[in-house]
Amino acid sequence: MTPARPLSVPDPSSVPGSSGAVGGGVVAARPHTRASLATQLHDLGVRPGGVVLVHAGLRALGFVCGGPQAVALALRDVLGPEGTLVVPTHTSENSDPAGWSNPPVPADWWPVIRAETPGFDPAVTPSRFMGTLAETVRGWPGARRSDHPHVSFAALGPAAEEVVAGHPLADMLGPGSPLGRLYELDADVLLLGVDHGCNTSLHLAEYRQAAPPRQRVGAAVRTRDGGRDWAWWEDVAVDSADFPRLGADLEATGAVRIGPVGDGTGRLMRQRAAVDFAVDWLARNRRTEEEA
Repeated sequence: MTPARPLSVPDPSSVPGSSGAVGGGVVAARPHTRASLATQLHDLGVRPGGVVLVHAGLRALGFVCGGPQAVALALRDVLGPEGTLVVPTHTSENSDPAGWSNPPVPADWWPVIRAETPGFDPAVTPSRFMGTLAETVRGWPGARRSDHPHVSFAALGPAAEEVVAGHPLADMLGPGSPLGRLYELDADVLLLGVDHGCNTSLHLAEYRQAAPPRQRVGAAVRTRDGGRDWAWWEDVAVDSADFPRLGADLEATGAVRIGPVGDGTGRLMRQRAAVDFAVDWLARNRRTEEEA
């Protein structure tokens, strides 16, 4: 079930071995490991001591000894003890059922869903459609998670609390959100086995448009006394439909480093460069499309 306006979400693959010895298809020369992935990530340009937001579809990486745990360890090896790993832990099904389209639900279900969906709890509510790496990092000892019922982020490392603290309800992916904090920290964005359609940071550029469209958003939230309630708020109506085209134009500028990670492709970019480019790109292209 998805909101009426699509967020950027990666392929929800959960088997990191589709091209390895157990997943069928072409068998790699040898299994990928924590060490081999770390070497590739270093060569791609992941910065030791930096902050990196990772979107991953692990199926594309092929067979990895240890699966998502090994991928997370490889990322932490390259980042080092001063680096911070960030992942999206969105819960898109915690949204107004009136906007669900994949699949829709009957209108007479809507009041029940709004009344009975458990309030978002960052400690226990699982992410959905974000992939196994995001869930692995979310549950890692010491990980911190933002308290947004719809588009939370989890982080692991020295800057984790700075990234996730105080995530505003009505600024889901805007300057006050973890995306805005990442921009301030001059973070990197790493796409592993996914393309720019999953690049959540590009939503920050939508908030920077002159007059972005807005929509009413709802979700189940926790109350101060430990109960639950249904909250409504107004927010920017985000839409990732044209992000693949935006990303292709961004890559044409040379701002994205592209290289192998496992059997798949990694794309690494400075978040500021991607967002700043997207602000201008959206202003030109979306306005042109609407006028057409």
